[in-house]
Amino acid sequence: MIRWQRVAILGLGLIGSSLARVLKNQGLAVEVIAAGSRLANLQRGVELGVIDGYTHSLLEAVDGADLVVLAMPVGSMRCGFEAIRQVWSRGQRPIVTDVGSVKGAVVGMAVEVMGEWPSTFVPGHPIAGSERSGVEAGSADLFRRHKVILTPGPDTDACALERIQALWRLSGAEVLQMPVEDHDRILAKTSHLPHILAFSLVDSLARESENLEIFRYAAGGFRDFTRIAGSDPRMWHDIALANRSAILDAIQLFRVGLDRLEAAIAECDSAALEQTFERAKKARDHFSFMLASTAYAKTGNIMTEYHVQPGGCVRGTIRVPGDKSISHRSIMLGALAEGMTRIEGFLEGEDALATLQAFRDMGVRIDGPEQGRVDVYGVGLNGLRAPEQPLYLGNSGTSMRLLSGILAAQSFSSVLTGDDSLSRRPMERIAAPLRLMGARIDSTGDRGTPPLRIHGGQMLRGMEYSLPMASAQVKSGLLLAGLWAQGATTIHEPAPTRDHTERMLRGFGCAVDVGPGWARVQGGQRLQATSIDVPADISSAAFFMVAASIAPDSDIVLEHVGINPTRTGVIDILRLMGARIDIMNMREAAGEPVADLRVQSAPLQGIEIPGHLVPLAIDEFPVLFVAAACAQGETILRGAEELRVKESDRIQVMADGLQKLGIEAVPMPDGMVIRGGSLGSGRVDSHGDHRIAMSFTVAALRAEGTIEISDCANVATSFPGFAQLAQRAGIAVQVVEHNES
Repeated sequence: MIRWQRVAILGLGLIGSSLARVLKNQGLAVEVIAAGSRLANLQRGVELGVIDGYTHSLLEAVDGADLVVLAMPVGSMRCGFEAIRQVWSRGQRPIVTDVGSVKGAVVGMAVEVMGEWPSTFVPGHPIAGSERSGVEAGSADLFRRHKVILTPGPDTDACALERIQALWRLSGAEVLQMPVEDHDRILAKTSHLPHILAFSLVDSLARESENLEIFRYAAGGFRDFTRIAGSDPRMWHDIALANRSAILDAIQLFRVGLDRLEAAIAECDSAALEQTFERAKKARDHFSFMLASTAYAKTGNIMTEYHVQPGGCVRGTIRVPGDKSISHRSIMLGALAEGMTRIEGFLEGEDALATLQAFRDMGVRIDGPEQGRVDVYGVGLNGLRAPEQPLYLGNSGTSMRLLSGILAAQSFSSVLTGDDSLSRRPMERIAAPLRLMGARIDSTGDRGTPPLRIHGGQMLRGMEYSLPMASAQVKSGLLLAGLWAQGATTIHEPAPTRDHTERMLRGFGCAVDVGPGWARVQGGQRLQATSIDVPADISSAAFFMVAASIAPDSDIVLEHVGINPTRTGVIDILRLMGARIDIMNMREAAGEPVADLRVQSAPLQGIEIPGHLVPLAIDEFPVLFVAAACAQGETILRGAEELRVKESDRIQVMADGLQKLGIEAVPMPDGMVIRGGSLGSGRVDSHGDHRIAMSFTVAALRAEGTIEISDCANVATSFPGFAQLAQRAGIAVQVVEHNES
């Protein structure tokens, strides 16, 4: 645990006193000293036990401190840095952080006063607060379930950064990092602009002659919106001037939108009003859902776990959610088509919803989803509009890779970003071949990770390209880019991958040529709206296929499952292991073959998985590893190195989990060797990977004791309602939420 000898807090207001309480309550500091100008406030801090002592001299406060927290208004922080410079000249090197809502101005002050960005200075901004101020308003719980943004520089001392991160985490906050410029630009829109609008509205109405009547009859919405106008005027005066440029940009952005609404009202443009209000509601609902669900961005420090009791069987008839891959593509192609596309069975999971929101952000009207039904009003290949912000894609690699192909051909520039997990996944596999077509794409770091910056206005050329590694996402992204390219785009793949894009393009009236190991699309074609019935996702069905296969006395029917031949590797592998899977009632939906699957328990045998089936089951291997653990003998997988760069390193993470449960599992660079045995009990870490979490849930059916699975929130990205459906089928899984300690 971190522990400081002397902490100097310069400014004992709401934030400073709350952080002091955290330090005192958790024993993180031997001595906490505050400095400020208000004597009564400082004395009250001592009386409450928030601080150990106080001084009016900033220099006295920082002298001998090993941590200095600048918690005064932004406009006053220069004085704090001048005091730090004096102790710096004496050889003292305290770690310094601040809590200001603006970072560029604060960093500028530090550099100007100190002559450089001090290596031990870690700028910070806790996004927590209240309209109340002063030491009495502080609370040790103020930061719990809130975010703290740190904006370290390239030369920031790693130890200083680590200690400040640890301090904020111990306060209960979620700690994020971003560049200074991004922080000020984003906060200008999300925090500074709303405060300025609230101050302006209250000030304007207060000037009215009927101001008493206005405020007397104000409804709850007015009170909610204007509550923040009760914040500290001096603090917001400093913020408005310190972040002047970004705030002016935000005001101009808002003014443009307000002008549009004013014109629509003046002209009685009912359609424009309805679309604006609907678009705003859907956007707010979308991001509220994403943030509240703890899957894209965990709200505060709430963690979700699965506790699964051993034994049982699965029985009955169920339908798993719609196919994620087809749901993604139906939104994309529907948006690029001409006319309205109606989608039934759309997967309302977070990955697919990220794609849906991205196209809303590019000006496409999308109604729904309502119980799986979505109406997409296509704008044609050239009708997308520039998004006003980076497109946030959460955890969805499919969204990012396919959108890269679409956006590479647009006249406008765009930025694709995602959560921490997606931000670690390599994107050069799609960016590099798109550059060969003429695209301009900037990625991050040596591995080409997000965010991706895609420059608009490039002329794409068709090409013939051989994928170095089989990937349906890369193939699809290149074929989609080929819709805008001059000439033909032909993609060769070393092994068969799912062909949903090729099938769906045909459904939208686009000619696609395919042959053994290749697909080709000619540029310049148009897409026509259609209707799509999304089949149940075979990847989601796979968990129940394995569950029924390994649990005695199981007999389950999975309805309306997509059995695209490029996706049935999981069925073929399980059958080779001895599984009893009957394919019934075969039919076609939206160009995709579907069927009902009946799966009954059967003794499984270990096998060496044929190489040609590996790319056809790449997403299903985590649960297939569970099947192998329950089989007699040895199962060997090779040629699956792609599993190393999924939402987690699925080879290593599954091996670690199986070993904890008593299974002999030996990871290899491109696969694993698993010797079947008896599953014990224990606690496994899913590493935030939805398929890992669901796979170990299934494993409990053959375990000797309870299996606890950590970090399960991301299950919502692909399989909303998984735990409830698993319970209905017979798996004794309990969802447990708690505060992360």
